[in-house]
Amino acid sequence: MGKGVHDKEKVVNKKHPLRISATIFIGLTIHATTSANDALPLGDGKVATQPTAGYVYRCGQGRDGNAPRMAAGPWIQGQYWYPNQKPTVRGDVRWPQARISFDVVRDKRVISTNALPNHSTGVFPIQTTDPAYRYDRNPNRISEQTILMRIPANPTEAATPNCLRPGPIGYMLTGVALFDALDANSQDAPAHEVQDRCSGHPQQQGQYHYHNASDCLIDNAGKRGQHSDLVGYAADGFGIYGLRGENGLELTNNELDVCHGHAHTINWDGKSVRMYHYHMTRAFPYSLSCFKGTAMRAEGGAMNEPRGENGGPEQRRPQDFRQPHRTDLGDDVCRLRDNFFNSTIPIKYADSILVNVIAMLT
Repeated sequence: MGKGVHDKEKVVNKKHPLRISATIFIGLTIHATTSANDALPLGDGKVATQPTAGYVYRCGQGRDGNAPRMAAGPWIQGQYWYPNQKPTVRGDVRWPQARISFDVVRDKRVISTNALPNHSTGVFPIQTTDPAYRYDRNPNRISEQTILMRIPANPTEAATPNCLRPGPIGYMLTGVALFDALDANSQDAPAHEVQDRCSGHPQQQGQYHYHNASDCLIDNAGKRGQHSDLVGYAADGFGIYGLRGENGLELTNNELDVCHGHAHTINWDGKSVRMYHYHMTRAFPYSLSCFKGTAMRAEGGAMNEPRGENGGPEQRRPQDFRQPHRTDLGDDVCRLRDNFFNSTIPIKYADSILVNVIAMLT
């Protein structure tokens, strides 16, 4: 890809390819409602080796563990795809044990989650009786994770944008990880992969995640025709907001910078602050396409499989869980954390206790 190549974003009508289609917002979610004829341009191959608007600036390639797709779905036509013609994974699995917390401790925002959604999901692995199985045979099962991430509470912009690594690039207020727009083949993941009604699915380690704006992210301000609400945090600490900008209208790629964000006054931890932030958009790359700041890495990994109501796998407390790696926490804190996860203390209380202990010891 040549330097400085920019693709003009288009939302076209199937019968009239050059006609711009109107977008209608209904309800409290951040996803735009479109007619069956509305199409989005495919993002296949839009991966860059430097920050470029409309492309994902990736550090390297990595597989998310999903099974190979059987065939391109009929909702993909040429260089466009039709979201409302695409099937979703069936099911209504609920996760009452889902937990997520965002605690500001000194200059850090501590994110602690078991990566289970606070909304229902489809049934995974995708069942042979599910029409989605014809196009996507994702064999992975949603599994509880133990994620602890400390990001800047008041992030600053880096001298130059940083690339995205495959895997989580942020965590949403629903407790779900956000991945970038690409699948393992550098294709447009929301277009080619089949997700559930909340636009989520699990990867090989069982981590349920989104690649784009989920219908299950709540944006009350956006519904009122205002700037969208905060819907998550990127790994560099900057906020991720919904589809709408300052004027209450849905943003396009052309209104955002190379990392899919911009700066103006927003509500940040209860204060009006002028700062940079990212936005979700309906079109590729859907969310941040590079890091404006310096990304932090999460600690954690898969635990034993939990049971979701209405068809999820069995819930078990891990008996000998250890984190696969340490970051900047001391050995004593790590041992303490492991003991908490192996103890009989209810996880909702252990979380807040542990956050305060970390604050005292770091």
